[in-house]
Parts: sequence; structure tokens; C-alpha cells
Amino acid sequence: MVLLLLGCRKDERAEAPPTAPSASGTTLAQANGPPEPPPGDPEKGKTLVAKFQCNRCHEGTGLENPALDQDCVRCHQEIHAGTYKASPTTLAKWQKTIVHFRETPSLANIGGRLRRGFLEQFLLEPRDLRPHLDTTMPRLEITPEEARDVAAWLTASAAKAPAVSLDGASIEKGNTLFEAKGCRQCHEYTGAPRAALPAGVADLEGKGERMARALAPDLRYVRDRMAPGELVRWLDDPKAQKPDTLMPKTPLTSEEQRDLAAFLLRVELAPKIAKIIPPRLPVLDRKVTYEEVSRRVFRDTCWHCHAEPDYAIGDGGPGNTGGFGYRPRGLNLAEYEGIQAGYIDEKGERRSVFSPMPDGTPRLVYAMLARYREEAGQTDPALRGMPLSLPPVTPEDIQLVETWIAQGRPQ
Repeated sequence: MVLLLLGCRKDERAEAPPTAPSASGTTLAQANGPPEPPPGDPEKGKTLVAKFQCNRCHEGTGLENPALDQDCVRCHQEIHAGTYKASPTTLAKWQKTIVHFRETPSLANIGGRLRRGFLEQFLLEPRDLRPHLDTTMPRLEITPEEARDVAAWLTASAAKAPAVSLDGASIEKGNTLFEAKGCRQCHEYTGAPRAALPAGVADLEGKGERMARALAPDLRYVRDRMAPGELVRWLDDPKAQKPDTLMPKTPLTSEEQRDLAAFLLRVELAPKIAKIIPPRLPVLDRKVTYEEVSRRVFRDTCWHCHAEPDYAIGDGGPGNTGGFGYRPRGLNLAEYEGIQAGYIDEKGERRSVFSPMPDGTPRLVYAMLARYREEAGQTDPALRGMPLSLPPVTPEDIQLVETWIAQGRPQ
């Protein structure tokens, strides 16, 4: 689940409040990175991790694994491994449609790697850190105080790395190392300059193992996530910090580690290019039925989070029976009558998913369009884009739903 809207910015480490300078002239604050916010309450954080059900998607939360019907990742992994208890026909069908949430990052020793302040901000304003992973962290209904407490719990037992000064480290040498060591096999580093490959070194960009590449973060954000000490310690031996990581130990001298860290933390980055929101398509002239909309959109995209518990084998999903800290909404998109019944609002009253939003767009369509806006960095505090955490529905499928609604929702 724990997968900022900061984009490209100046290096905060250079602007950290000065403290006593070291012999090299680098202050301790600069060596450690930006100052952390005041810590929250770890015990409250542990309770909140259970409330938000972080263990449904992540290992390393400090909680026990949930039952299989609520363990999103383990359930989907078993389906694709063929070990889930279902008939071969059913498994074959599910393997074609349940393609998401097969890989999520582990939170094991996350405090020994990532800044507590980053985790706190990420919980409030999640963004897509892993460009090769089609799922993202959902926007939770979480307050700043709750985010602070959760971050405190996740980092409570971490051993921080000694401060590391990057004085004298070479960004240029780090750039060359980044290419020569094959980091681009798994990682994107958007906005960073590219050094020429050394003679005789093959370009292996994108050739990493599938799961390792899916979980590899865009290194554009490493300066927000890690302080120099944690980054150098990670580069030295990733598995010593996170035994289940797929990141290999790369042979680097201590000087090379500092050069590579300087490149990752301090090289000037080009502005981030925002995702383009596609144009909204006009309603179709032809007739559209519920059967077509259900088959093309609701069944493949919506049922898993908006269905009756008996259909979903025990769990109606966060959009119906609740989950991940979301209150039950009672929205069942698995059948025509359920869609017509609508959802339960904050006051506990039934509301139509077809009611117009302020701009006149039906709420159901508005939510699907909002997912594109979220990916472009435009969030709506009153509404989550749908499908939650997944790639947006195609413009053509949104057009189909909007046409069906405009035609009076024929069955």
C-alpha cells in the first residue's frame, strides 16, 4: 500500500538550518539531510496501521497476515501460481482478469531506509513512485496527525545510519557509475542527465527481472525519501537493510558510493512532465445496454471492490463493505439492481451514483474522470478517483458508461 507532489525542486539539504560545522565544512544537518518533523505516537500508529489494513497489501507492517479473502497480494499471487483452491476453469478465468496487486513493496525495516518525514507526507499525498508498477498507493482518509503516528510506528525500531558528508563527491563520476553499473536495467531516473556508456559496456536499460523492475522506484524521488547516510548504507549492502529486496549488491568502493549518492541526491533535474489528461469523448449515437457496460467496464474493473460478499468469497471490497479505513458505502456494481440502489453517504443516507456533480457530470462518470486528474497531480478532497489505485478506465469505456447513463440506463 505504502507505495508528495513535490516534483523537481531545489535540494533541501543545501538549505537545511546550519548546525555546528564538521572539519570538512559540512554541517551535521546537511550531512543527515533535511530536519525531520516532530515524531508522532508509535502505539497510536500501530492501531492506525490495523485500521487502514496496511497488511492487506504489505509485508513488514508488524501485524499478522490477514485471512486470505482480505490479503490482496497473497490471494492474487496464489491465483496466478495455480495454488488457490478453485476449479481449473475458474482459475483460468481469474488469471486473465485479476492481473493487479501481484507485487507490492515490503515495509520491512522501512525506517532504516526512508525518512520519517517522507513517509508522513507520502501517506497524506501519495504519488506514483514506481513507473513500472501499474498499481499505486491509494489516497486514504487519513489526517495529518494520523499520518504522523503511522510514520512513527513504521520507523520506531529502525537503526539510523551514521551521517555521511558528500563534500568532495563527484556528481559527474556518479553519473558515469550509474550507467556503467546497469542501474537502468530496473530504475527510471526521470529528469536526470545521461552519461555516455564506457567503452565495451552494453546498454541494458529495461532488461531487469520482471518483479525487480516493477518494484524499482523512480530515483527522481530518492532525495525526498532518503538521507545521505541511509542511501550510502543501502548502496553498500541492500540485503543487509532489507533481506527480501531484489536489489543486488553492486561492487562499489566507499568513494564510488559517495559519488553515486551525490549524483542521486544533488544532480540538477529537468522539470517533471505532467501526465496528459485525455479529452472527454462525446456520447455515442448508438444504443448502449447495461449488459454491454457491465461486460466491458463493471465486470472487469469494478466488481472486485464493489460486489456482494458472497460473490467476492467473503469480502465485498472497500467500496461496498468497507476496508483500508474507508467506511462501508454499500455500492454493489455486480448487478443492475445494486447500481440503481446507489451508495451510502457520510450521513448514512442512500444516494444515487448518477446524481450530477457541480459541473453536471454524473457522479459515477466524474469519479472515473477524476482518476486521470489524480494521475496528473490534481486531487479532489471530496472524491477518490476510480478505480482506486489502478490505471484509469479508457476514454472509450468512460464514453460507453456516460452514453448508457444519458440514454436512461436501459437494462
